Amino acid sequence: MVKLLIPRETAPGERRVAATPETVRRLVAKGATLQVERGAGQAAGFLDADYAAVGAALWDGEARDWETANAVLCVQPPRPEALARLQAGALLVGLLAPYGATDLVDTLNDRRASAIALELLPRITRAQSMDVLSSQANIAGYKAVLLAAAALDRYVPMLMTAAGTIQPSRVLILGAGVAGLQALATARRLGGVVYVSDVRPAVKEQVESLGGRFIDPPELEEAPAEVGGYARQASEAFLAAQRQQLADQLALADMVICTALVPGRPAPRLISEAMLDGMRPGAVVVDLAVAQGGNCFGTIPGATVERRGVLLIGADGLPSTVPNHASALYARNIAALIEHVLGEDGFRLDPEDPILDGCLFTHAGVCRRDDIVQPAGLSPIGARS
Repeated sequence: MVKLLIPRETAPGERRVAATPETVRRLVAKGATLQVERGAGQAAGFLDADYAAVGAALWDGEARDWETANAVLCVQPPRPEALARLQAGALLVGLLAPYGATDLVDTLNDRRASAIALELLPRITRAQSMDVLSSQANIAGYKAVLLAAAALDRYVPMLMTAAGTIQPSRVLILGAGVAGLQALATARRLGGVVYVSDVRPAVKEQVESLGGRFIDPPELEEAPAEVGGYARQASEAFLAAQRQQLADQLALADMVICTALVPGRPAPRLISEAMLDGMRPGAVVVDLAVAQGGNCFGTIPGATVERRGVLLIGADGLPSTVPNHASALYARNIAALIEHVLGEDGFRLDPEDPILDGCLFTHAGVCRRDDIVQPAGLSPIGARS
C-alpha cells in the first residue's frame, strides 16, 4: 500500500491544494493511504473533517512522515529542507517550475527521488485528463476578463436605455490557447465584441466557433505553428509584423487580455510602449504572461499600474484566486496521473511511457531533462501556472 502525503502549500499567495475530499476518496479506493496536513485545504474551502470523513489521515507535518512517504503531491515545490528528507525512490508530483531549477534537481538527485513536473506533461489524447496546464489556464482566462471588466470605465454589453444606446465594449485577446479561448467565451457571455489575434492560423475555426472575430496573422513565408500541443516560438520578423498589425486594433480596444506564452522562454513582447501610447485613456490591459516577462510593456507581477490613463494589470497566479474550483480540477488531474502510474506493487515509472517520457523530470538519481535545466545560451525562467 503506497503512502501519499498532501502538504500545506508554503508559496506566498498559493491557496490551492493538491487533493480534495473527492480525489482522496478516489485514491483510497485504489488502495492508497493518504495523509493530509492539517489546514492544507482550508484556503480552498476544504475542511480537515471533510478529508477525515473520506478516509484520509490528518497529519501535523512531522518530519518523520516525509521520510516514509512513497509520494508527495503538491501544487508548488515544497521547501528544500522537507524534500531533503524524502526516502530513496519517493515520487514528487506537482508544478515544479523545472526550467533552470538546478537546486531542486540537486536535492532530488541526492535523495534518488523521482519527480513528475506537470508543466512538461505532453498534450496528447491519453494525457488529457491529467493536463494541469489546461485546467488552470482555463481559470486564468475566465478570471482575467472579470478583472478587466471590473476595472473598465464603461459597460461591457450593449445596453438600450431611456437615455440612449450604450455600445458594447471592444475586447482584444492576444493568444488563442486555452486561456485565450476561455477569455473569449467569458467576454462574449458578458456581451463584449471580441477580436482574437494568434500567430497560428489553424486556431481561426476555434475562435469563430466561440463567436470571436479572428485577426488573420501577417502573411510571411513561415508562419508559426505548434509543437506537441504548445505554441512554437515565432521569429522576430513575424512578431514585428504582428505588432504593426496590432497597433490599429489596440487603438480601438477597451479591454486587452494577453495570454501568449512559449514554455521555458521569456514571453514574447507584443505590446510596446509606443503601442500603449495609442490606446485610449480608460482602457484596461490584463497580462497573464507577466511572470515570464510579460506580453505588454510596463506590467508588474501582482500589481496594477496606471499609465497615461490606461490600466495595466499584472495578473500573476490567477488560478489561486479561484482556489476551490482550481483545486478541484488540479486534484482530478493529479489523481488521473497517479492512477496511471500506480500498480499493485507501487509506482510503475516507465521512462518509455509516452506520458512520462517528457515529464519524468528526475529518476533514480539522474535528471532526465538537462535540456531545460541548463539550456545552452538561454537564461532560464521559471514556468508558472
